[in-house]
Amino acid sequence: MNMTLYGHAGKWLIVDAGVAFAGDDMPEIQSFMADPAFIEERMDDVVGLVVTHAHEDHVGAIHHLWPRLSCPIYATPFATHLIRERLKEVGAARAVQVNTMPIGGRLKIGPFDIETIAVTHSVPEPISLAIRTKAGNLLHTGDWKFDPEPLVGASTDFAALKRFGDEGVLAMVCDSTNAQVEGTTGSEGQARAGLIEAFRGRKGAIAVTCFASNVARMKAVAEAAAANDRKVVLAGRSLLRMEKAARACGYLDGLPPFLSLSEAASVPRRNLVLICTGSQGEERSALSKIARAEHRSLALHRGDTVMFSARTIPGNEDAIEAIYKLLANMGVKVVTPSDAPIHVSGHPARGDLTRMYELIRPRFAVPVHGEIHHLEAHARLARSCGVERALVPEDGDVIRLADSGTAVVGHIEPHRLVNDGQFLLPWAGSVEATFGIRAEQRADRNAAKSAFAA
Repeated sequence: MNMTLYGHAGKWLIVDAGVAFAGDDMPEIQSFMADPAFIEERMDDVVGLVVTHAHEDHVGAIHHLWPRLSCPIYATPFATHLIRERLKEVGAARAVQVNTMPIGGRLKIGPFDIETIAVTHSVPEPISLAIRTKAGNLLHTGDWKFDPEPLVGASTDFAALKRFGDEGVLAMVCDSTNAQVEGTTGSEGQARAGLIEAFRGRKGAIAVTCFASNVARMKAVAEAAAANDRKVVLAGRSLLRMEKAARACGYLDGLPPFLSLSEAASVPRRNLVLICTGSQGEERSALSKIARAEHRSLALHRGDTVMFSARTIPGNEDAIEAIYKLLANMGVKVVTPSDAPIHVSGHPARGDLTRMYELIRPRFAVPVHGEIHHLEAHARLARSCGVERALVPEDGDVIRLADSGTAVVGHIEPHRLVNDGQFLLPWAGSVEATFGIRAEQRADRNAAKSAFAA
């Protein structure tokens, strides 16, 4: 649910506009997003919205919030493709100016001089934003890691990061997700090797569940399947959407087309790999439907294997455990990252963070992305790397970044909106209160229709 606002010289720059997903305990709600009321009141001074990468928690609110965020959008080719597809779904594609920006390029947006620097993550084309202003330079890292073998896309541009650091950097706003993890984060190349080995010798069908946006993992599974004389079928709309974008941008060149569901039915089970949505136990995902024997085209049987090629997001443990039990009752073998090296994180561990601080050498650090214990661990590490001050923000904090007086100087109440599949509603703190509001709104609309008819 990321949305960061940078204000300078009377103008505003928005970085990302994402969603957070509701759990299975709130089936009425599809997603949460930040209420843009504060910046909506200042849209005349907004010079643009820049996207760091194509994950839903960074771009998923754009099509919902348009036209409230009626400003030019800037994104790399892969993110541009996905944003435009979502805008088509709501009939707004022609109304929105989506500008494709190159990785490693430089553009001037109002008083912000922005350079896009290639980093690596678990989605194609992640970038860090080197933002130059008259008040100083800052690096907005986005989500990142240092991956020497990312499988798709460019590797991290260390030369550009060091060059920017050499200019002098006032502040770095940086990913904290793995700030409590020692060492360095593994490579997608390692996950591919782990999958190739984990597939070896399996007798029945194999299903792999991972985050749909991880195109590198999709490619790794396909290559592991080919190495073990298996063919691949995708199960889940979000996977199909990502495959379409990846092929359009050339990230799956050289891989044959995946099987359709009907084609998969004629393939011997020992030669089949399913890539499924549902790594977090989502109730409506392909894997959940298969585990409940509710999928119309796919089924798992005794002797088959399901591999979870993803980390468990805190809060999803019960939903995932329920899937494990369903699969076990079917006689299906479950393999997790604790059983085999079939997953690597997309975020920097402490060794990677230290290296980033050595490259950028900011005066100030602003840890973001993570829970409070991640932010505080990051702040302590940043101080140990020599930063003058590390500020741990809360949602809605207003931070002054300047040569003098850098501090939290205010707070804007961070209200949320919820999407129920039809409407955007103000989050009232509970499902009951929120959908009471929806009932009132529906009653008001019905009364208005009746008055008009009369």
